[in-house]
Amino acid sequence: MTWKHFFTSSIGKKLIMGLTGLFLIVFLIVHVGVNSCIFVNDGGETFNAAAHFMSHNWILRIMEVGLFAGLLLHIIQGLLLWKKNNAARPVKYSVNAANANSKWYSRSMGLLGTLLLFFLVIHVSKFFVDTKIALYADGGANDASHNLYNAMKEEFQTWWVVVIYVLGVISLFWHLLHGFQSAFQTLGINHKRYTPIIKAIGVGYTIIVCILFALMPISFFMGWIE
Repeated sequence: MTWKHFFTSSIGKKLIMGLTGLFLIVFLIVHVGVNSCIFVNDGGETFNAAAHFMSHNWILRIMEVGLFAGLLLHIIQGLLLWKKNNAARPVKYSVNAANANSKWYSRSMGLLGTLLLFFLVIHVSKFFVDTKIALYADGGANDASHNLYNAMKEEFQTWWVVVIYVLGVISLFWHLLHGFQSAFQTLGINHKRYTPIIKAIGVGYTIIVCILFALMPISFFMGWIE
């Protein structure tokens, strides 16, 4: 099988979805861990120090390229699989039969992924782009004056921005609730003894990660952290 056939075959697409899904799950742990430094409530000193380390570590910056490549591949393959699955079922199942066979969010991964894509575009344009401009402009001279904590604090003073972020986290919640266990299953890790454990870990992971992400904009808007 050639690489072209691998990337276009159903098995190849699902395997890529599983691998990139696991990679993104690990990334979210790092991302939420760094962002949770805001809850130290020391005026952003701890958070800015962590963000500075992440943006100046060459290993992490190289991995960042792989992250965006994996994220893009995950989105593309997910949408292709969603389109193929829908095309294979021109006559939709009855509501009762669908509910009996799967959860609504497992049948709506394409829609949830699309909502997440819109959210990511907003998120990247609000924070990631400005951070990189500050890092690379004038040889990085402007980076010292770029306070990401203050940028977050200012951004989350607007109620509709907070609402968009919370809705994005809700979409992430339902996406992860199915995607966590599905990624392991796609890679062949599916056993009656281990699958329930993986599902339980996935639910706990999803709840913790999404609560922390949602609390960040809410905490800034409500003035719980300064």
